[in-house]
Amino acid sequence: MKNFLIFITLVLLYPLSAHSQNNMTFHDLTVTKAHNMMADKQLTSEALVNYYLDRIAKIDHQGPQLNAVVQLNKNAIKRAQELDVIYKKSGKVGPLHGIPVLLKDNIDTIDGMANTAGSWALKNNYPKDDAFLVQQLKSAGAIILGKTNLSEWANFRSTSSSSGWSGLWGQSKNPYDITTSPCGSSAGSGVAIAADLALLAVGTETDGSVTCPSAINGIVGIKPTLGTVSRDGIIPIAHSQDTAGPMARSVTDAVMLLSALTAVDANDNAALAAPTDYMSHLKLDGIKGKRIGVARNLMGYHGQLDAIFEQAIVDLKAQGAIIVDSTNFTNTEVWGDAEFEVLLYEFKHGLNAYLAGTDDNTPKSLEAVIAFNLAHADKEMPYFKQEIFDMAQAKGPLTEDRYLAALALAKKSTQAEGIDALLAKHKLDLIIAPTTGPAWKTDWINGDHYLGAASSAAAISGYPHITVPMGYVHGLPVGLSMFSGKLQEGKLIEVAYGYEQSTLHRRAPTL
Repeated sequence: MKNFLIFITLVLLYPLSAHSQNNMTFHDLTVTKAHNMMADKQLTSEALVNYYLDRIAKIDHQGPQLNAVVQLNKNAIKRAQELDVIYKKSGKVGPLHGIPVLLKDNIDTIDGMANTAGSWALKNNYPKDDAFLVQQLKSAGAIILGKTNLSEWANFRSTSSSSGWSGLWGQSKNPYDITTSPCGSSAGSGVAIAADLALLAVGTETDGSVTCPSAINGIVGIKPTLGTVSRDGIIPIAHSQDTAGPMARSVTDAVMLLSALTAVDANDNAALAAPTDYMSHLKLDGIKGKRIGVARNLMGYHGQLDAIFEQAIVDLKAQGAIIVDSTNFTNTEVWGDAEFEVLLYEFKHGLNAYLAGTDDNTPKSLEAVIAFNLAHADKEMPYFKQEIFDMAQAKGPLTEDRYLAALALAKKSTQAEGIDALLAKHKLDLIIAPTTGPAWKTDWINGDHYLGAASSAAAISGYPHITVPMGYVHGLPVGLSMFSGKLQEGKLIEVAYGYEQSTLHRRAPTL
């Protein structure tokens, strides 16, 4: 309850909106519909912000207490009012004009909200400037509504962690069944969008942290090609895999957010220019003629999930896809160990660099965070420890042969000998698999109960990956994953949009 009292106090800073008092609703809006309503004078940005603040108060901080939105921007209404004035005078300032967006709580913003990674150690980490992607959002006219809970330290602290739990903010809950996991580490972002606590949210992924919570919460998630979205101002795990990505209730909204996030950051040494206008790939006939490979060795861990996936293949064929079956990866056994070794090295290096730029209210190194957690074990480690932190701290510099060999192996096995090889051998446009199994019961004692997932090949390679709603297992959402080669977001968007529009699987949770 200690955290919920803080949240409720924040929400009460805002007056109830007129549309709330008149029992009007903007439930499950899209960006396009919101803008059309603004054009018809049926909606203002201020009313939209108030709608979400009301909803956050009623079902996130009270009611079922989903605990997805953990900080609120006290300047959100003021900014909405400013944007409403601008709209009346000169129209939209950008493609996300007046649209409330939530940020995962590991992204820097100067809107009076700390960037905490869910840790008590960073509860007073108030950034000096916006992350590059936040600057992009504001330039596009978006309003930063608040920040969302995450698996603490992006789920890279313990081998027995619970997705969606952080020491500072507590446990986020799956809106389809609050006793089940929301998956991590962008858990709060997934829950918030599924429960209609904002129109859009930004998550971050190292391996599965956008795609898993998107699939398990029944929404669309896009992990873009590494470098197309700036990594500036994001508390890191691994620079060779980390990226932010959009999370939304529709492919169109996710692509609109991706378009706003995508820009070349000259200060990001992995920066890549996106080759196309993503919005042009929203084609109803985008599936027709696509050669789609089926990675059957990324499934087989849940019978009902597999049955739903088989129906997805039928649906894709009906839309004109050419299915190439059993296009299996041959080297999955070498991914895991190499990837984990890389992540340990890069986490220590990247976190030390990030913390060095924070003020005196925060620890200045991974070693100092480890010490902080030991000193505050009652708050930080009541259920699981920090063995991954300890393993990372034991690593040396990024010049060590062990790191360099692991990095080379991880990239080769997922790029030249992985995705690229399958695409070339079978002349494929993309590869599909179930994203992950249905949600498991939240378990603070034994940790997460993953059955399997399709995220690693795209995550380790740095290639794009989209998940879209595929159906339900006992009322719990499951997703269809699509991934392809470097900078091939366009092909994925075409198939994702065509599949979504021809199946319309998503159903809002009952809350």
